[in-house]
This record gives sequence, structure tokens and C-alpha cells, in this order.
Amino acid sequence: MFEKSTWIKLPRSVVVGHGVLDRAPEVVADLYLDGRPLVVTSPTPEDIAGDRLREGFRAAGYDPATEVVAEARFAAVEAVIDAAETAGADFLVGLGGGKPIDIAKMAADELGVGFVSVPTAASHDGIVSGRGSVPEGDTRHSVAADPPLAVVADTELIAAAPWRLTTAGCADIISNYTAVKDWQLAHRLKSVEYSEYAGALSQMTAEMLVGRADSIKRELEESAWVVTKALVSSGVAMSIAGSSRPASGAEHLISHQLDRLAPDPALHGHQVGVASIVTEYLHSGDDGEWTDVRDALASIDAPTTAEGLGIDRETFVSAMTTAHEIRDRYTILGDGVSERAAIEAATVTGVI
Repeated sequence: MFEKSTWIKLPRSVVVGHGVLDRAPEVVADLYLDGRPLVVTSPTPEDIAGDRLREGFRAAGYDPATEVVAEARFAAVEAVIDAAETAGADFLVGLGGGKPIDIAKMAADELGVGFVSVPTAASHDGIVSGRGSVPEGDTRHSVAADPPLAVVADTELIAAAPWRLTTAGCADIISNYTAVKDWQLAHRLKSVEYSEYAGALSQMTAEMLVGRADSIKRELEESAWVVTKALVSSGVAMSIAGSSRPASGAEHLISHQLDRLAPDPALHGHQVGVASIVTEYLHSGDDGEWTDVRDALASIDAPTTAEGLGIDRETFVSAMTTAHEIRDRYTILGDGVSERAAIEAATVTGVI
């Protein structure tokens, strides 16, 4: 008897384009979200778009409250929950980059209320995924949460964001190449459940961005359009899979270990991008696609070396050899890569 079942949670509406920030109240109304919104943001996006977003809500008959978070910590999630209960908020709106969106996502999940994602930077695929990432001490925790009911991504704002945030988002997508290979490897060797649909969508998204990498330009709104749509596709792939597997493999484990070991870690997207160069080499060797990954990153001005991340070679090698300890997720790293193998992979690819 066939008893398999699945429950896929996806955003109901994804609105991307020039000036769509002003359509946020319309999107909320289309979701039949009533009552008071709590806008969760951080200082920079608050300065850039906070007033405009609130004015739009007020003009539509809403009475928005605001909570500004300074750091991505579990304490910030609790602060947002308290602010929502104090304000009598009926749904949350995350305005900004990864920090306020992840915090609002987790707080909304805990409160059991709706959540709308309004990114002002295309720095990673958390803008649409069903997971939140929060550092605590020297460890970064990935927490399951419902994906947003809607995403409102204004490409005018995203194109004006610091270029390094956009390149980090691109690198995060490019790293899907190796994440999918790790997922397939775990399926073959450890019988981990694999979704052909989610895997194909994630791989196609990475290939699309690599194919158009030379057209991703600073302050070009069309580039913001391409990157944002790719991030949405990546997040949808994770929702279909019911896990972060389509977009998180050994390259993410290495990045998480760099967060623990490096005195001053780089942006998440940049770290997983560089790590994907060496993990692609581990998968395929000299004849693999690691040069394509490296060249795509270079064409968008993303780092391709440990030095470019501001991380010394010893720390990067140490992260490679210990990253398998981060979580129980089988990848090309297996039960650990030897120091000699790590140095060889990172040297041949020019990462160190």
C-alpha cells in the first residue's frame, strides 16, 4: 500500500519589480490579513524605506507598529515576540536584509501569525525560504519556520543596496551547484530522501545565474531582478524539499565553521561561494566544473580566495577539515577530509 505524503508550504504571492514596495498594502489585503502589522527591521533599512512602507500602510487603513532590531540573536526573536504581543500585532512584516527577515520569520512562526517578507537587499535566499539563520556564540543555528505568505521585492531598492550584498546573494545561489551534488551523494550512499524536482530547480537556478554572471552589474536594476528571482527559486526548492538540502551542502558547513574559527568572518554568501570552489574540486577533481564556479564568482566581483574573504590559509584549511562536525549531514566531506587533501584542493583551485 502506498502511504507516502508531503506538505509543501510556499509563498502565495511573489511580487518583484520596480517600485513594488508601494504595493505592499495591496499584497497584504490580497492575503486577507487584517488587523495591525508589526514592521520588523534593522537600522539601515529603517532609514531607507521604513517611513515609506508605514505611510503606505496608513494610507490603506492599517496602523503599523515598528520594532528595530540591532543584532541577529535569539534574544532579538524574543524581543520581537514581546513587541508584537504588546502592540497587539496581527501579522509581521520583515523589512531589510537577512537579519530582520529571519528574525521576523521565526517570531511569526512562534506566534502563529502571518509573515510578509520585504527584502531591501538580495544577500541570500532566506528572503523566501522556510528557514531562519541565527548566530549564537560561535555557532550559527538554522531553524525551521514557515516561509513567508508573500514576498515584496522592490528591485529599485535592491539595486541601490551595497554591491557586496548583491554579490553575496549571487554567490549563495552559485553554491547550489555543489549543494545538489552533495544531496545526490547522500541519497546514493546513505539513502537520504531526494527530490528530483527540488534538486533540478536548485541546479537550474545556479546554472541560470552562472550563465548570466557577466551581465550582473553594479547598480543595474535588471541585475537586481535576475538575482532576486534566482533567490526566490532557490527558496522555493527548499520548501518543496522540506529541508535546506537543495541549497546547503559541504560549502555551507565550511562557511559555518569559518563563522566559528575566523576572528572576523566574511559575508555568508561570499564564504559559501569560495567554499563551493573547493567542494566542487573534491567532487570532480581536475576535470570538474570548479573553474566555472570560480570564473562565475570572479565575473561578479565576488571573492574567489580565502585572502579575498579576509581569512588566513590556516583557518580556511582548519574549517575544511573540521566542517563535517557541524551537523549530521552527509556531504562530500564524509567523516572528515585530511589536512593534506584539504591543502591540495585549496591550493590547486587557488583558494589558498
